Amino acid sequence: MCLIAFAWNVHPRWRLLLAGNRDEFHARPSAPLARWSEGSVIGGRDLEAGGTWLGVTDAGRCCVVTNVRDPRDPQQGVSRGLLATDFLRGDADATAHADALLQTAADYRPFNLLTFDAQDAYYLGNRPSARKQRVEPGVHGLSNADFNTPWPKTRALMDRLRHWMASSPDDEFAPLFTALADAHRAPDEQLPDTGVGLERERWLSSAFITSEHYGTRASTVVAIGYDGRGMMVERRFGPFGKFEGETALAFGTT
Repeated sequence: MCLIAFAWNVHPRWRLLLAGNRDEFHARPSAPLARWSEGSVIGGRDLEAGGTWLGVTDAGRCCVVTNVRDPRDPQQGVSRGLLATDFLRGDADATAHADALLQTAADYRPFNLLTFDAQDAYYLGNRPSARKQRVEPGVHGLSNADFNTPWPKTRALMDRLRHWMASSPDDEFAPLFTALADAHRAPDEQLPDTGVGLERERWLSSAFITSEHYGTRASTVVAIGYDGRGMMVERRFGPFGKFEGETALAFGTT
């Protein structure tokens, strides 16, 4: 997952409303959104490492992970995707999980992690050092930098999420997918300098990234109500942004 905007405890219907894009190499094998045959995870699945980038459970837990863009930082350690499945399959609440993860965060590849349960939400990261931050009610954003780092595409998606909450029916997610499909690139003067060079910064500055070998693989919206019931919708894409399918799953207590 490389771009996320979410609203936590501010929408009248949805306790959590999250919209995000997963950017990845197209050659990396993945399974689409589904209920996993083992355990309680609902989400897409990375078939290389076995974890997920974004998942939920019927108990109203949600977890999403991104990497950290820094070409100078070696990608060594335990797979980040396992962080999400460990939280989703675990029994610890978000607070206890955050406290425990701080002790082992350095063992994982560079990551940003968001965890949500019925009461609390946390941001956790391990670069430059392990840290946690309780998420306050409001609209927040995350990409491949620190929590709420104001990269242009992160700010833009947060603004469009705010607009959706103010002007759209609460079960009509099409405008959020339109926002996630935005291929507009930021002006050079607004680009971050993450060490990948100007041309690559330009290419990665859009919400929706396309190319033959790397790009946006999935756009996903998650909505979890205060009653624990929710909906997860995933749209999938191949090389050059070719649409490959959509899956929508309801979850939560009945």
